[in-house]
Amino acid sequence: MSQQPEEIKTKALKELEDITSVDELELWRVRYLGRKGELTVILRGLGSLPVEERKTVGANANKVKASLENSLKLKEQAIHIVHLTSAEKEAIDITLPGRPLPSGHLHPMTQTINEISDIFVSMGFQVVEGPEVEWEYYNFEALNMPAEHPARDNMSTFWVDYETESGEKPMLLRTHGTAVSARVIERMEPPIRAVEPGRVYRYEATDATHLSIYHNIDGVAVDKGVTMADLKGTLYEFARRYFGEDRKVRFRCDYFPFVEPGVEMAIDCLVCGGKGCRLCGNSGWIEILGAGMTHPEVLRRGGIDPDVYTSFAFGMGVERMPMLRYGIEDMRLLYGNDLRFLRQF
Repeated sequence: MSQQPEEIKTKALKELEDITSVDELELWRVRYLGRKGELTVILRGLGSLPVEERKTVGANANKVKASLENSLKLKEQAIHIVHLTSAEKEAIDITLPGRPLPSGHLHPMTQTINEISDIFVSMGFQVVEGPEVEWEYYNFEALNMPAEHPARDNMSTFWVDYETESGEKPMLLRTHGTAVSARVIERMEPPIRAVEPGRVYRYEATDATHLSIYHNIDGVAVDKGVTMADLKGTLYEFARRYFGEDRKVRFRCDYFPFVEPGVEMAIDCLVCGGKGCRLCGNSGWIEILGAGMTHPEVLRRGGIDPDVYTSFAFGMGVERMPMLRYGIEDMRLLYGNDLRFLRQF
């Protein structure tokens, strides 16, 4: 029996060399050093041995136990070092900045509509929306364009397949946002200050500067004592805040059937600063919107007395604004879903 502890030691140390995990090491400890381990069984059986043999075997068994316990500690340290080294290689440095994740943002046209609306809201206007499928009355007649009016020829129209009992087709996809202004004048009581963003539809060919579906922002103000000076001041403030503090503006006479007098508003060219270039046709100016004092007949049709109240109105193509601001040469890029283009905004 005196040789048995040495045999256990030899076998245990051989097994210990192949152990690589904490779980395996725990099983090894229980097998040899646990309460029912092989070495513990020998120590508990010493009482049945003769006194002389008991001393020899006991001393040898205790020596083997101490050796195995020491080997156990060394192995625990070795495994811990291996695990620590591996963890350091796989560890995440929490002081490093995180990996950037792709994030979405509003479409450049939505950003433009929001920005322009916010500019006018800060000047006391409210945002109003109207139907895209519109009655002919609000799109034309309420805006001083009866059936025979030549201005209708400038608006190629998408008519809706809807007939009245008399055979008329009085519904269409609105051709301009001013149709909402007609509704505002009819339904709201002065004083009125409203801007109306929304899609409009024209039956025409698509190219770099024209689309069949695009956006307008129209506006109208009705109150006692409203003058052309109010119109010019409002639109100048808009141009200054959207295109830059140093923008110059120019107003020239123009014709629109729903205003009298009518004007077009232009800003000095953003490329040449007014000196003349290809973009502005060497004129130094770029037209951005139409406006004027609301025609008395339009007010009268909306139930507002033009002898008491005066009004100004304006309208702009929204796509033209970011094209001028950012130098976009083709309007179709705004709707091409090319992420390389859209990520720039």
